[in-house]
Amino acid sequence: MKPLRILHSEAATGFGGQENRIFKEMCAMRAAGHHLEALCQPHARLTQRLREEGFHVHTMLMDGPRNYFRGLFRVRRILREGRFDVLNTHSRRDTMLAGVAARLAGTPLIVRTRHLAVKPGSLLSYTGVPHRVTTVSEHVRRLLLDCGAAPQRVATVYSPIPLPDPVEHSTLRAELGLPDGAVVVGCVSVMREKKGHRALIEAMAGLLKRPDVFLVLVGDGSPTLENLQAYVHTLGLDDKVLFTGRRSDIPNVLAGFDLFALATEQEASGTVFVEAAAAGLPVVGTDVGGVSEMMRDRETGLLVPLHDAAALTAALTALIDDPDRRRAMGRAGMRAVREGERFTLEGLVRRTEQCYGQWLEERAP
Repeated sequence: MKPLRILHSEAATGFGGQENRIFKEMCAMRAAGHHLEALCQPHARLTQRLREEGFHVHTMLMDGPRNYFRGLFRVRRILREGRFDVLNTHSRRDTMLAGVAARLAGTPLIVRTRHLAVKPGSLLSYTGVPHRVTTVSEHVRRLLLDCGAAPQRVATVYSPIPLPDPVEHSTLRAELGLPDGAVVVGCVSVMREKKGHRALIEAMAGLLKRPDVFLVLVGDGSPTLENLQAYVHTLGLDDKVLFTGRRSDIPNVLAGFDLFALATEQEASGTVFVEAAAAGLPVVGTDVGGVSEMMRDRETGLLVPLHDAAALTAALTALIDDPDRRRAMGRAGMRAVREGERFTLEGLVRRTEQCYGQWLEERAP
């Protein structure tokens, strides 16, 4: 398709899964020949990350009536002067600001991306302002359809993961002083209550009495991290549940695990399951949100019902006790991710171009 001029907007100031998706999408679409710019708040971490990568980022404060009306006409000017083909918004606040400005500017296509795994309270920022919507999983798409969004106006575009080079030898076990032959269950996730770390610890409490079984939790986030550490201490499992904090060498970390587990309670997609599978790990996850779309139950891992501690323990036990099954599932997961395109940067570009191209054509005079 012909190169497009695309402006992404985001009101959030932190840098989590949503902002990381925007960052990766912008980099991938630019590499494919499109022109990308962003509209963010001046103190947002995404602003800094994008500028470090050479993107032009327009900044403005987005909260409060004064900033809204001042920003409305500034964004309209940015869109008109930049001759943008597409505005892609990502949060309610920037949708109601940049999206309305795009309507006033006559921007050909306004797209809202939905990243959250909860039912929206209103469709205004999905069907009232934008022309079309993309979602990060079919689960999120179904939530919008259940609220009354038209199916032909909502499409799923899965978030990509980087495919790292295979790690010959992980340093993780030596760093943690784990014994030879240890079976390591690992989890990589920001520490939030909804991520289900406590449920995972509870499900593994009996298994951790075995001398060769260990649980490694990677990630940070107060006060959940401190609460989990205190809970582990009360169980007397300080030497069996190991906290590494935040790590920047995730491929090296994953290569030190025997299996990956996350008992999340809420997940729009759950790309960490895909990252684990790409590293050759079998995965154990809760059947919530888009998790079932990230894996193949009984082929690349095991899905268990939410809040079913017995089922979670049984799934973990089955894989801990069967190294051949672990390896077979790990190989199947690696093939599924590396030989398909659903979760690749190339797949993201093709799907995004397909959606933008089709929708621009539908809206053409």
